[in-house]
Amino acid sequence: MSKKGFIYRYLLILKKLKQKPYSTYEEIERYLEHEFDFMQLKDESIAVGFSKRTFQRDIKEIRSIFGFDIEFSKKIKGYFISENESESASFSNLLEAFDLFNSLNITHDLQPLVFVEKKNGSGAENLYGLLHAIKNKLKIKFQYEKFWENEITIRHTSPIALKEFKNRWYLLAMDEKDHKIKSFALDRLSDLEITDQKFKVNNEHNIALNYQHCYGIIQPMDGQPEEVILSFEPTQGKYIKSLPLHSSQQILLDDGKQFQIKLKLFITEDFIMELLSHGNRIKVLQPKSLVDEMKTILFDAYKQY
Repeated sequence: MSKKGFIYRYLLILKKLKQKPYSTYEEIERYLEHEFDFMQLKDESIAVGFSKRTFQRDIKEIRSIFGFDIEFSKKIKGYFISENESESASFSNLLEAFDLFNSLNITHDLQPLVFVEKKNGSGAENLYGLLHAIKNKLKIKFQYEKFWENEITIRHTSPIALKEFKNRWYLLAMDEKDHKIKSFALDRLSDLEITDQKFKVNNEHNIALNYQHCYGIIQPMDGQPEEVILSFEPTQGKYIKSLPLHSSQQILLDDGKQFQIKLKLFITEDFIMELLSHGNRIKVLQPKSLVDEMKTILFDAYKQY
């Protein structure tokens, strides 16, 4: 089976156990056969090749590649994903991306029904290579081009994690030049070379903790997160309620006249751009520094017309 087939099988197993925890081996096997029959209509090279021995190997590979533990409950007699992992945002995002990929992978036969926005390359071709380097703690080398600089630079880094934001993938890595954690957009990364040089993981590099109060990909080097209060008009508030701006979001008021929320985060350019995207359907109430900055930006924009 191709590498694509193996990865596809691992993700299907995770998806099945997310949908129905404590599934038996027989239930997982039937589910895989059904899904692979469908996918073989699009790619004949994909085959099931599944057995209990294969399943045990898959469990080890899933733990190694994705970091999710699959266990067997003797009491309920079924397989499940460890509770802390199955509830994590990274697990949900992984399955969401998998479902999206599978859906879009068949749209060339459904063009009258499904319309997909055409985009330039996202750098996704390097995802598996980077994931391999991160898991095996291997240093990498690549060329990188910033939007605001014409020069292409060679970067030597220790890769730590991958992060997705607004349909773009980013590599979070320690730059060997100054030993600082930096983000690199995959669509601006080229000529990736995975070396055989190992690096040690610094326990201080807790990406989840470091980005806890961040919106997007920008992580300030100093300062403290601030309490932000925003007011939306009712209709826009429904969108914000269904898709929160940040994990810290708390609803303060929802009375049909306005929708107020409170956030705790760093006020970065990423966050300000998000606020501006809501136009006149949003009003910043605090902090005053952000209110003043929004006024300045909007007034400067007004002066251009």
